[in-house]
Amino acid sequence: MALENYMLPCFSKTVLGFECMGCGFQRAILLILKGQFIEAFYMYAAIYPLLILTAYIIFTRFYKFNNYKKGINWLSILSVFTIITSYTIKFL
Repeated sequence: MALENYMLPCFSKTVLGFECMGCGFQRAILLILKGQFIEAFYMYAAIYPLLILTAYIIFTRFYKFNNYKKGINWLSILSVFTIITSYTIKFL
């Protein structure tokens, strides 16, 4: 796919020599676009909570309902927890 030629290199990995907590996000998006959903999860485990959070935020921009901010908070916590957990597991 031609999009692979336009991916940004990880600054942390390039300069410091170790992966950051966001390494794999771009590749996971490309895998989702190719229909490789399980591989995308293995590439970057937080991809699905982040996509759900993004869709929820976009949805709530147009349709406000009671306690919508609570949903954003919970999805944000889930996303951060998933990012930190998968990053920690990667180095064990």
